[in-house]
Amino acid sequence: MSAAFQPIVDTARGVVVGFEGLARFEMPDGAGVEDLFAQARATGRAAEIEAACLRVILAERGTLPANCFLTVNVSPPVLRADVIRAVWREHSDLQGVFVELTEQSSIESATDLEPELDAIRAAGGLIAVDDLGSGYAGLSRLLALKPALIKLDRELIQGIDADEAKRALVEMIGTFASRIDSWVLAEGIETAAEYDTITALGVPLAQGYYLARPGPAWPALATTVLPAKVSNPVPTVRDLLDVAPAVASVALAAQIFTDEPGVRTVVLIDHHTRPVSVLDSESAHLGMAVDALRVTLDTPVRDALLRAITRDRAHRYDPLIVTDNAGRYAGIVRLERLVTTAVR
Repeated sequence: MSAAFQPIVDTARGVVVGFEGLARFEMPDGAGVEDLFAQARATGRAAEIEAACLRVILAERGTLPANCFLTVNVSPPVLRADVIRAVWREHSDLQGVFVELTEQSSIESATDLEPELDAIRAAGGLIAVDDLGSGYAGLSRLLALKPALIKLDRELIQGIDADEAKRALVEMIGTFASRIDSWVLAEGIETAAEYDTITALGVPLAQGYYLARPGPAWPALATTVLPAKVSNPVPTVRDLLDVAPAVASVALAAQIFTDEPGVRTVVLIDHHTRPVSVLDSESAHLGMAVDALRVTLDTPVRDALLRAITRDRAHRYDPLIVTDNAGRYAGIVRLERLVTTAVR
């Protein structure tokens, strides 16, 4: 068994921002990987195989290029197996790792998976849903899973440049994803026309043979891609970022307000550098921290504003926290900037 990695591209900038980790097997003549997994499932050893795949992929994580994330695949039925839990214990810090739930049609109850998903998130990992569009997968199930990344299946991407219905569906998924602070990734891109179409639709992440085939850590792009050209760009919160100090405790926030009277806002982050709360001087000195509204860098300004003004009255005018595609703190955006940009 060995590991291979396929680059994931940020379409807005035309650069690699992540890699999907894949396991590769040397099989005897006449036997395929499908046979191996079928036999493992039949004998109750599927979790062992998947745990071995995770280990060989995560072993390369120490040399992951800077500012890149890694995605790994896990079948929901094995998430609760002891051998899978043991892998997470061996990698107690999963910051920068997306755990992709494959075969999501087999997820009968997202509630049953909550303890496992919460443990992954507590270790700094993020949840991704794989192959959206390959079969039935209810939107209510997506809401229950709260994925940080939604991967569009190859069936939905194939020929999208000539299929208006597919383009409309991808736009709808993009709108849905922005409302739940998820990123969308189009996988299985095999032609320039498909890539140009998904970038024109505003899909932020892309992956496929057109860009690069899987290879040893860490393969470069086979195709030179340029930042996406948008004829009528929709303003996003990326353009409105303000910087606010980020600290790991309310006490440190209170100290900043005491030492630096000009500071208006401090962001509370967890031990994985993920933002938790927005504090002003009063809340910091009172030791009060409440969950803040988070949006991604590519959230349209109007969407962010709509979500902001529908918050409860006590926090309606609080700044919004902005995160990058790996859930890391990127900055804040203030309501007044959202308003003035949206009404132009």
